[in-house]
Amino acid sequence: MTEQTMRELPVQNKRVQCTDTEKVTLDRCRFCVHSRAFLEKNSWVTSPARAYCMRERATNEVDLTRVTAVRCDDQSGEGYRSMMNIIG
Repeated sequence: MTEQTMRELPVQNKRVQCTDTEKVTLDRCRFCVHSRAFLEKNSWVTSPARAYCMRERATNEVDLTRVTAVRCDDQSGEGYRSMMNIIG
């Protein structure tokens, strides 16, 4: 999936608009299989949800207090889906 096909969700009050009807906290978003990256201090940091991804292997923690946007690859409107269901 290219950057052009991902949604960039702005952070408002420590939440992002996950679906048309649901907002989720950044803490929850960081463990969602759809979260790809967080905009922290003007640079994109790979989502901790990609820790087990063979291609991206995220190893750095994200400072959620400094995040201003989230890149999301959910194009179907599924919404939050925990990565714990995949690794557990």
